[in-house]
Amino acid sequence: MANGRHIVTTRTPTPADLPAAQTAFRALVDRGLKLDLTRGKPAADQLDLSNDLLGFPGRATFSDAAGTDLRNYGGPAGLPELRALFAPFLQVPADRLLALGNSSLTVMHDTVVHALLSEIPGAKRRWVEEQADTGIAFLCPVPGYDRHFSICERFGIDMIPVPMTPDGPDMDVVERLAASEPRIKGIWCVPKYSNPDGAVYSDATVRRLAEMPTAAPDFRIFWDNAYAVHHLTEEEVEIADILAECEAAGHADRAFVFGSTSKVTFASAGVAFFGSSRANVEWLQSKLAKSTIGPDKVNQLRHVIFLRDGDGLRALMARHRALLAPKFEAVDRILTERLGASGEGPGEWTNPKGGYFISLRVPEGCAARVVALAKEAGIALTPAGATHPYGQDPEDRTIRLAPTFATLADVEAAVDGVATCVQLAAAEKAV
Repeated sequence: MANGRHIVTTRTPTPADLPAAQTAFRALVDRGLKLDLTRGKPAADQLDLSNDLLGFPGRATFSDAAGTDLRNYGGPAGLPELRALFAPFLQVPADRLLALGNSSLTVMHDTVVHALLSEIPGAKRRWVEEQADTGIAFLCPVPGYDRHFSICERFGIDMIPVPMTPDGPDMDVVERLAASEPRIKGIWCVPKYSNPDGAVYSDATVRRLAEMPTAAPDFRIFWDNAYAVHHLTEEEVEIADILAECEAAGHADRAFVFGSTSKVTFASAGVAFFGSSRANVEWLQSKLAKSTIGPDKVNQLRHVIFLRDGDGLRALMARHRALLAPKFEAVDRILTERLGASGEGPGEWTNPKGGYFISLRVPEGCAARVVALAKEAGIALTPAGATHPYGQDPEDRTIRLAPTFATLADVEAAVDGVATCVQLAAAEKAV
């Protein structure tokens, strides 16, 4: 024991290690833990940072800069001041950025629905008509975000896995597939601090996505910039401007950009954004007009008052970083102590510069076993396979760790327990 932590070998376990690993696991189960690393939610102390959103202290008017009463109907594009505030962070011109409801996932879901039911710019017909003839498909970088996959699965859109690299999806594979089949209509992308690897798309990757030939004239990049301002270090990592690159390549309508304040202010009462070419924005607005007369502009005004400007947003995110960085540092430290430097022992993991997740790769065929062992020990993990389409990781290796919601002490206890489970699963595999 060292500092209350059971230190084990940092090499890959062998059959001879199985008895010690079993003993360590029984001791873990006997602790009766009840810990949860399943979802990347903000913790209560992060939410407390935005409690001033709940009031309008000293506010005498509820109008925007143009004098529009925000308590009334109208303003389908959202509050201009909020759009201007977030435009540089999302890399979308303010006049082509919509501020909508509280969930970017809803906007992504509904954008897929509208594309199925209404011709998007450049399309020859509705996606649902093509789906009836040949089926339609999306490219899905893996490991990736399970809720993206759920949207495709719900609407019967085939998912084609594409390997991820530290610079984004494997572009040789993406280019080959996108150019080969007109039924491939899009690709899901989390370009900065990707879920769950924390990868940042290189400038070359962004440029290739914008320039590549596609068999479908209405191919779309679903650019989910969920972690645009969610840095875990003092470095504000930047990515290339996808809209500008698409315009320069002659594919101005190719990218849909999404973002939100869900992990900036209140997860349940934030603001979602959509940005794209003028043609795409007008297309989506024409569809949204059938379901709403305007978004919650009062909530958007709260955000403008609270955040003030870009510097105010940066200051708030620095306070988030102060709460989150120690949790991510603890995961890396404990996994290094228990499993060795990444790649040297029975596990590899990411050490991201931002975002909300860490990707742990265990020996092939062991991820589901590790998750099951953790459950037996009272530690809830995201199901093995959640990072892949249809919940099927063909290598059974990837486990997504979400250290944000738990307290630092609980993160330390949970990750230490996960390491014990990895050691046992690896030892069992070696037998």
